[in-house]
Amino acid sequence: MLESALAAGIAAAGGDALLGGVLPTPAAAILVRRLGLDLAAVVSASHNPFQDNGIKFFSGAGTKLPDDVEARIEALMEGDGPPPAAEPGRIEELHGGEDDYLRELAAAFQIDLGGRKVMLDCANGATYRVAPRIFEQLGATVETIGVDPDGRNINAGVGSTHVEALAERVAASDAEIGFAFDGDGDRVLAVDASGRVHDGDELIALAARGLASRGELGGGVVVTVMTNFGFHQAMEAAGIEVAVTQVGDRYVIDEMLRREWKLGGEQSGHIIASDIVATGDGIAAALLTMRELGEAALADAPAMDKLPQLLVNVEVADRESLAGAGAVWDAVAKENQALEGRGRVLLRPSGTEPLVRVMVEAPEAAEADAVCGRLVDLVRAELG
Repeated sequence: MLESALAAGIAAAGGDALLGGVLPTPAAAILVRRLGLDLAAVVSASHNPFQDNGIKFFSGAGTKLPDDVEARIEALMEGDGPPPAAEPGRIEELHGGEDDYLRELAAAFQIDLGGRKVMLDCANGATYRVAPRIFEQLGATVETIGVDPDGRNINAGVGSTHVEALAERVAASDAEIGFAFDGDGDRVLAVDASGRVHDGDELIALAARGLASRGELGGGVVVTVMTNFGFHQAMEAAGIEVAVTQVGDRYVIDEMLRREWKLGGEQSGHIIASDIVATGDGIAAALLTMRELGEAALADAPAMDKLPQLLVNVEVADRESLAGAGAVWDAVAKENQALEGRGRVLLRPSGTEPLVRVMVEAPEAAEADAVCGRLVDLVRAELG
């Protein structure tokens, strides 16, 4: 329904709409550039339930639209919109989009996965065909879960937001590694043979160290404020520069483009290798991980030591009041001073809910728990 309405609107305004069918979000970012189109639009709920379907836009260069452009689109939606064009555009099926995307991935990762046994969790989403195809094309033996989409079961108990489903299956099988994608395929988490989950921070660290060792990193790495402190310690030890942005893959990508760096991402599994595609691509990140592992097992190739990290969402009356909460910020400064060089504290308001997010990292879980408890109690007392 959303696809039909969007295509009809484009045609009514005089544009031509190509319907690509079920494809991962990063495939649209690649195809819009490859085909010389002006815009790509993806109907997606991302990592959320199907009821949250919305529309993601990409420019003709394959990048997400800037915030101000998206704001202008939203403003147009609130108004009457432009009048219909004198000559309506066409709506056509795009054939071969999946194959074009596969060719791009195969060309970018010329690796032999023969003899490797991989389990893929496709979240009952957009990667359910293409992810197994590319791994098998590269020689891997593939087992799958989350490959029976019905339009409603996307991300339901499977995928990167429910990675425990994959972890249990991998641990009980003879697969050496597993990858869990989210519904639209722009995120990935990995699971080693024992069932331990490796998040985006760990996968980015693995890629960064491998690329840097061969002189192929092309600068540093861009991550967000939520990236584990252990990542920063590992990158400092490896002599790799790190830039930090606010949470959101679009901000990571913007900073990567500004610095002309090739690698960045988020703990959640958005991993961007911009010489392949200028947005998060779960399949590309999984293949990048396999390339950097070589013959090694994921469990035997630790790229960083994660610090215990606690994240607590505290309900408050007004999230905007955090900015002026002097007692809270004094306490944060005191805790950060005590943790200097060993961990950190981060407080930030939710972007959409009446919540303050309290994040603490420390060398020991007990210390992180104690610091987090003190700050949560203070936030509740001051802002609750």
